[in-house]
Amino acid sequence: MERRRTDAAEVARRTVRSADFVSCDQAFIDCRTPGSDRKENYSMIGRGVSQSAGQVVNLEEPHGFNVGAAAMPNGVVNNLHLHFTAEVFLCFRGEYTLRWGVDGEEGELVLREGDIASVPTWIFRGFTNTGPDDGWLFTTLGMNDTGGIIWGPSVLKEAAGHGLYLSADNELLDTVADGALGDDVELITPIADHHIAALRHYSPAEMRRRIAAHDELAWSSKALLDHALPGGGARLALVIGFGMTEDRDQEPVVFNPHGHNIAWLRAEAERGVLRHRTDHNQVLMVKDGEWEVTLDDGEPVTVRLGHRDLLSVPAGTWRTLRNVSGGDATMVVVNDGDGRVLLEWDEEVVKAAADAGVGVDHNGYLAPYDLIPRRR
Repeated sequence: MERRRTDAAEVARRTVRSADFVSCDQAFIDCRTPGSDRKENYSMIGRGVSQSAGQVVNLEEPHGFNVGAAAMPNGVVNNLHLHFTAEVFLCFRGEYTLRWGVDGEEGELVLREGDIASVPTWIFRGFTNTGPDDGWLFTTLGMNDTGGIIWGPSVLKEAAGHGLYLSADNELLDTVADGALGDDVELITPIADHHIAALRHYSPAEMRRRIAAHDELAWSSKALLDHALPGGGARLALVIGFGMTEDRDQEPVVFNPHGHNIAWLRAEAERGVLRHRTDHNQVLMVKDGEWEVTLDDGEPVTVRLGHRDLLSVPAGTWRTLRNVSGGDATMVVVNDGDGRVLLEWDEEVVKAAADAGVGVDHNGYLAPYDLIPRRR
């Protein structure tokens, strides 16, 4: 695995604290539509699907996926639109009602704090904040280039009444601020009825299977090689894809390809994940508690992360995670790719686990150390 150096300046650049988030209230064409005009859009990693040239992106380099967020007061609506790549909602606070279908009437489901929902590609979806004003919804989007979005025809029509249009290359045009459109401007064409008719329909039962409710998560206490070692012992709950679990019996809630995988990680005080690395880009998103993450390629650099803070860990970097809270702490771990994320453990961790009777078999899963053939 390629060795990657991460000095203090690089770690600081890759640390995106909640205080660093910059909202854009003109990210989308419905930003003047009554009932949708108080949305705040954030792009922490990658531009996502923002249609505003003024959108601030905290970390622009490609990760294989994008991370953003939506914040809006109670009752405010995110209008119906369609994505080409995966869109995942991670409800970190409050309550949101998700609806889908071109008219939003095919079904509704409620997301509460700690729930994660994967919305299928190529269907129209929208959501409303039905909880407190300080609700917070992170989003992950598949791939580096998301392709943007397709708005429902009614959304485009209403936006035009407020002087907002979309160019053919998905740029937001504001005739109130910039004057009339030029004759040479090509506008996006609303999706045709025959294309709408060909879209797949999802029942509420089908959509419910794509929601990982926080109170229904399946946690594994033996997901990682260091589970019985001092300082290790973090538990994993798989949401999307098999990710980095080493528990052969653990399965995710959602299986289909997203271009990234997502899992919850939880640890008791002073426990976490011992020194390891992967060949995948990884983003850590703190939900509860405080964590210390040490990136160790040359001189160790430690960063302390709190609620809603993000850390981008580059592929090939050694890292150690430790819960420094007084009680349990949780975070979301996002890795790029659709396959499994195989871990390379520090030699001292491997030796200590072997002494405890545990090893990793040739399929990358935990097994009794005595039963694993030794390489000659």
